[in-house]
Amino acid sequence: MAKHDPSLDHLFAALGDPTRRAILSRLATGPASVSDLAAPFDMALPSFMGHLKKLEAAGLIETSKTGRVRSCALQPAAFAPAIDWLEEQRALWSGRLDRLDALVMAMAAKTDD
Repeated sequence: MAKHDPSLDHLFAALGDPTRRAILSRLATGPASVSDLAAPFDMALPSFMGHLKKLEAAGLIETSKTGRVRSCALQPAAFAPAIDWLEEQRALWSGRLDRLDALVMAMAAKTDD
C-alpha cells in the first residue's frame, strides 16, 4: 500500500470527528433514516448532512432514498484500508520495540559482567 494513499486521507478525516464516529456506531446496529440519525445531535440538519456527505465520500456509508425518506447503511468493507494500514504500523512498531528490548537486555547483560 502506498504511504500517501488519498483514500486513507479521506477515511481518517471522516473518522477524525466525534459526531461522525457516533453516526458510524449507531449504523453498526443497522440502517437508519437520516432523521433518526440526526435526532441525538444538537445541530441544524444541513450541518448534519455535511457529516453524512463526508462519511459517504469516504465510502463508509451508503445512502438510499425511498419516497421522502433517506436512509443510511454502514459499509464495513470500507474500513479495510484503514485496518490494513494500522496492522502494518502495529507490525512495524512491534518489531522496532522487540529490537529495542533486545538491545536494552544485551546492554544490561554487559553491565552485569
